[in-house]
Amino acid sequence: MAFLRRKNKSQYSDSCNKVFKYWRFRTMYSIMIGYAAFYLVRQNFSIAIPAICSDLNITKSDIGIVISIAAILYGIGKCFFGMVGDRYSARYVMTSGLLLSAFVNICMGFSSIIPMFAIFWALNYCFQSMGWPACAKMLTHWYSPTEIGTKWALWNTSHQFGSALIVSTAPYILMHFGWRYVFFIPGIIAIFVAGFVFNRLRNTPESLNLPSVEKMTGIASVAQSEKWKTEEEVHLSYKETLRLALGNKLVWYVGLANLFVYICRMTFLNWGPTLLLESKGSSLAGAGFQMVAFDIASMFGGLCAGYISDKVFKGRRGPVSAMCMVILGALVSILWIIPKDSHVISSICMLGIGFLISGPQILIGVAAADFASKRAAATASGFTGTLGYAGTAIAGFGAGWLADNCGWNYVFIATMISAGCASIFLALTWNKRSKVLSDAEKKD
Repeated sequence: MAFLRRKNKSQYSDSCNKVFKYWRFRTMYSIMIGYAAFYLVRQNFSIAIPAICSDLNITKSDIGIVISIAAILYGIGKCFFGMVGDRYSARYVMTSGLLLSAFVNICMGFSSIIPMFAIFWALNYCFQSMGWPACAKMLTHWYSPTEIGTKWALWNTSHQFGSALIVSTAPYILMHFGWRYVFFIPGIIAIFVAGFVFNRLRNTPESLNLPSVEKMTGIASVAQSEKWKTEEEVHLSYKETLRLALGNKLVWYVGLANLFVYICRMTFLNWGPTLLLESKGSSLAGAGFQMVAFDIASMFGGLCAGYISDKVFKGRRGPVSAMCMVILGALVSILWIIPKDSHVISSICMLGIGFLISGPQILIGVAAADFASKRAAATASGFTGTLGYAGTAIAGFGAGWLADNCGWNYVFIATMISAGCASIFLALTWNKRSKVLSDAEKKD
C-alpha cells in the first residue's frame, strides 16, 4: 500500500496546493448548501398536507396518489439525470434542478385542485432527482478514492439539515401566513440559493487548470493521471455511459443491496412510530423521542462508516456496509423479541439501527461511483438510487399490508430478511474498490 503514502508536496507549488484546497472547500460547502435547499422545496409538502386537505376538501387517498406518483418519477429521474450529469455539466444540472423545483413550488402555492397538485409535485420530484447524481459526480472529481467515503458522508448530512430547517420553520409559516406560503417562501429562498450555488461551483479541478485529484493527493503518477484525464476527455454517448455503469456486475450488486437497505430504512422511517406504539407499547411522546434519536444516530453513523471505509479498509466499502447490515439485522431481532414496555432496550435498539443504517446507504453510492469510474459516477449512483426508491415503494406498501393482514411480527421478519439479503450482496464486493486505487497499487 505504499502508493497511499506518497507525498507530492514538492511536485506542486504552495500556491497551487492552496488554490486546490480552497476550491475543494468551496465545492463542499456549495453542494451541501445546495442539496439542503433541495429539501426546503421537498419536505414542505408533508407539513402543508393537513391544511390542504381541510381547506380544499381533498382526501388523504388523493394526496397518497400524488406522493406515490412523485416517488416513482423520482426514482426513474435519478438514473436518467445521472446519465445527463455524466455527459454534461454537473454544475448546470444541479442548479437547474434546484431552480426548476423552486418555480414548481411557487406553482404549487397557486394550485387548488388535485390534478394540478399531482402534475406540479410529480414535476418537482423529477427536478429533485437532478441533485444527487450531480453531487456524486462533483465529489468524485474533487475528492480521491482514499477520502471520498468520509467526504460523501459529510455531504450527506446536508439533507438532514435541510429537512430539519423546513420541518421546524414550516409550521410557523403555516400558522401565520397559510399553507400556500409554505410553498412560496421556500421556493423564493431556493431561487436565491440556486444562483449562489451556480456562482460557487465548478465541475472539475481540470476546468480551473488545476491538476487532477489523483495527482494532487499523490495516489497516482503523472503518467497515470494523464492517461485517466485523456480517457475522461473522450465524449461518451449515453449507450457507452450505460455500459460503463450497468455493464458492471459490481454496480448491480450494490444496487440490489440498496433495494434491501431501503426496505429496512424506510420501514423504520415510515412505520417506526406506529410500530413502536402498537407492538412495543410506547407512548406517542416516547415513539417520537426514539425516532429523533434514530435520525441523530443516522447522521453520526454515516460519518463513522465513511471514515472507517477510507482509513481502515483503504477504500473498500463492502466490508463496512456488510457488517453494518448483519449487526442491524441482529438489533431488529432483539427489538422484535423484547417484551412490551421495555422502553430502555427498545430505545437502545432504535439508536443502534439508526446508527447502522446510514452507513450502507451512503457507502453504496460511493461504491457505485468507485466501480463505474468518474466517467459514469453519476449514472451508477443514480441507478442505485432508483433501486433504493423501489425499496421505498416496497416498504411503504409492503410493511403496511403485512401489519394489517399478518401482524407486526411479520414486519420484523421481513426487515431481518431484507438486512440479510443486503449483507449478502454487499459481501460480494468485499475485496473490491475503485479502479483508480487498484491500478495505482499495481503500478506501485
